[in-house]
Parts: sequence; C-alpha cells; structure tokens
Amino acid sequence: MGRQRGRIFVVSGPSGSGKTTLLKRLVRDRLIARKLARSVSYTTRSKRPGERQGRDYFFITRQEFRRFLREKKIIEWTKYLDNYYATPRGFAEKQLKCGKVLLLCLDVKGASRIKRLYARQSTTIFILPPSLPELRKRITSRCCQTKKKEIKKRLSLADAEIVGASKYDYCLLNKDLNQVTRELKEIILTDTKAKKSNEATAYGARRRKLHG
Repeated sequence: MGRQRGRIFVVSGPSGSGKTTLLKRLVRDRLIARKLARSVSYTTRSKRPGERQGRDYFFITRQEFRRFLREKKIIEWTKYLDNYYATPRGFAEKQLKCGKVLLLCLDVKGASRIKRLYARQSTTIFILPPSLPELRKRITSRCCQTKKKEIKKRLSLADAEIVGASKYDYCLLNKDLNQVTRELKEIILTDTKAKKSNEATAYGARRRKLHG
C-alpha cells in the first residue's frame, strides 16, 4: 500500500447505536478536528431531508457505483437494505500520505477489509447500544413510517453486527454520550501518538478494551 504516514480509525455499530451522533460530536472537538480528515462515503440511496451532497454522502447512481468499482476507485463497499455504500480510494490514500487521521464509519464487513489492507495503520472501534431492548426501541421508532419488513431487516442486521464486535480493537458502550465521546477521543489521541512515536512495545501495552 506504499509508505503512508497517517492512521485510520474505523467506527462501527448497529443502526440505532448512536454512532452518527457520536461522530458529529467528536468532530466538533478542536483538538480532534485539527488532526482529522473525515471521509465522505459514496451511496446509491436517496438523499434524506437535511442531507447535503459532499457533506453527508456523495450520492451516486448504481451505474456510477459499478463504474467506480471497475476503475478501482473504491477501497471497500457494502450493500445495506438494497443500497450500496463505499469508501473513495483517492481521498483516503491522499489523506494518509499527508499524515492525516482518517475517520471512517463502516459496517463490520468494511471494517474487516480496512484491517486487512491497512493492518498496521488502522484501529477499529465498535459502538454498543445501552441494551438490546433500547436498540430495538430506537430502530422501531426510526422506522415508524416504513414497512414492518424493513424493521425486521434492521433488527436482524443489528444482531449480526453485535456478534462481530469481539473482533474489534475496542468496544465502547454508549450509555452516556459525554462519556463515550471522551473515551473515543482518548483512543484517537493515544493511538495516533503511539504510531507517530513508533514505540511498538508501549503501543501494544496501551491497547485495551474500554467498557462503559
């Protein structure tokens, strides 16, 4: 993959875990913002109210998605509820070469691929919901205007993703937004510092699971 100096942090979590709210809060932190380059994903789904092209996603057609795949402009991709999501290769590799911290919000499959491609440069973090009943409540309320079939799909996907949480470098329990934001910030600052100082032994000693 070339000699790239940056670091990738992959954040995952089931629908309703609060990961999007957490990341929006994190990027408002001045210390983090100076280091951060947040990647904007491609998606073939329709734009939702309040979303902006290039800020929330790059909204593309399925034809464009297939073309980008052929042209190897995508690092990883996944299909979720009949829509495609993908990480742009050009932006990610440019930021890494510039020594930036890259923040990706991906599913379990995407996180696994990033870990394979950038094993020494990536840290994976899984956001767990406060409880399964609370997660089901959030998903149900989010999908109140949709068919029961979609709710069932989201719940099934959430269960499968939580099973994969044990493969992540860190697991954070999102019971309190302030606390989990602090924990995520600590992980980013600590792992970035360890990488830059190239203290492999100290870095290994610092890695641990954080629980809420």
